[in-house]
Amino acid sequence: MLFVVIGLAAGVLAGMFGVGGGIIIVPALLLFAKFEPQTATGTSLGALLLPVGLLGVTAFYRKGHIDIPASLLIALGLFIGAYFGAEIAMSVPARQLQRGFAVFMLLVSVKMWLSA
Repeated sequence: MLFVVIGLAAGVLAGMFGVGGGIIIVPALLLFAKFEPQTATGTSLGALLLPVGLLGVTAFYRKGHIDIPASLLIALGLFIGAYFGAEIAMSVPARQLQRGFAVFMLLVSVKMWLSA
């Protein structure tokens, strides 16, 4: 369930702000799923596999740094969440959306800094 929630969050934020893998999925896998950085990166690429991460995920897979079931569940969440994020983004004024993204990035940065 954690991986579907990560995928949904990434999908909503991707729909709202055009972000996903490196900014949402990797930090979420590091902080909440307690993945190692390489496995978080490989799993994120696995979720975003076609066409973006095919070559990258191949390299991570060969070294054993991808959790395929987690990648597929995150992809499911991304698929559904992106629709809802896009709908939200269309209903929020541009200035408010930009400020919301800035606050979100600040919160992620502080959390990452404190947990490092």
